[in-house]
Amino acid sequence: MPIAIEELEALIGKPFPGGTYAIEPYQHWLMMDAVGGAATRTGTANPMYVYYAALAGMGISVDELFHLVGATAEDGPMFGETTLEAIKPLEVGATYSVSGGITSVIRKEGRKAGVFDIVEFRLELRDASGELVGVNTNSFIFPRRD
Repeated sequence: MPIAIEELEALIGKPFPGGTYAIEPYQHWLMMDAVGGAATRTGTANPMYVYYAALAGMGISVDELFHLVGATAEDGPMFGETTLEAIKPLEVGATYSVSGGITSVIRKEGRKAGVFDIVEFRLELRDASGELVGVNTNSFIFPRRD
């Protein structure tokens, strides 16, 4: 039996534990080398860190997020959508605070897919002064099989 929609809706607005993420110079160098970019250890970080830092610093693992919404990786969740908003360039070597939580839950039913939930969450990155520097909004699709 799928998790009750009321249980999921009760999660909307409740914050994740949150945390911090430091863009380590050696990690930035490795990531840039892996994607064929200019491998640097200083300066402006690749904008993909709005994604990496947000997920790594949200205070729970993706597996724990699945558990929170009544699912496991074995249930076959799928990545839905992501929107990245780089408000201010991130800096290699800087540490960012991450906060956020679930922003919406939609239950749908398809003829072939059956019942599934779309769970969206928003994560914000702030610099040491507290200024908002990036926003990462994601959704996962959770099949709900009996």
